[in-house]
Amino acid sequence: MKDDQKKIHGIGAEFNNAQELYVAAKKLRASGFKRWDVFSPYPIHGMDDAMGLPNSKVSFFSLCGGIVGAATAFFLIWYTSGVEYPLVVQGKPHFAFEPTFPVFFEITILLTAFFTVGSMLVLNFLPRYYHPVFNWDRFAKVTDDKFFAVIESSDPLFHEAKTKALLEDLGGTHVTLIEE
Repeated sequence: MKDDQKKIHGIGAEFNNAQELYVAAKKLRASGFKRWDVFSPYPIHGMDDAMGLPNSKVSFFSLCGGIVGAATAFFLIWYTSGVEYPLVVQGKPHFAFEPTFPVFFEITILLTAFFTVGSMLVLNFLPRYYHPVFNWDRFAKVTDDKFFAVIESSDPLFHEAKTKALLEDLGGTHVTLIEE
């Protein structure tokens, strides 16, 4: 690739309000696009359904973290109080549940939190220090009062002219090619 030719990330369109963006998202999904995203200054109720996004997998990893935490706590308590240091304290058996409940609770919560944060970072490809949409000068308004939809060039249905026309037909303004 020559220096004067830049790779295209996709095509972006600006929308006037959340309702227009919501309708556009439903139509983009119905059109069969797979690699696209919407950006807004605040969450829009129902947008995940309009985009066809599945439920998050983070809760599954949180459950796994809780199970691993409880199992780790169980092993730790069993090994230390029943195998390595079998001391009778206050007449309780070597592996008593009551005095060790805080250990179960804390280790389970700790590993659940670690798994939750870790899976969120991995599933969202974070930390991501740069995204090509920041090359688009209009995109700076996303934090104030503008709404955007961006269709990536890696989408199988992406065709520069047809995609641009589709976004204009959906009510998008300032339809622009976004470079990498």
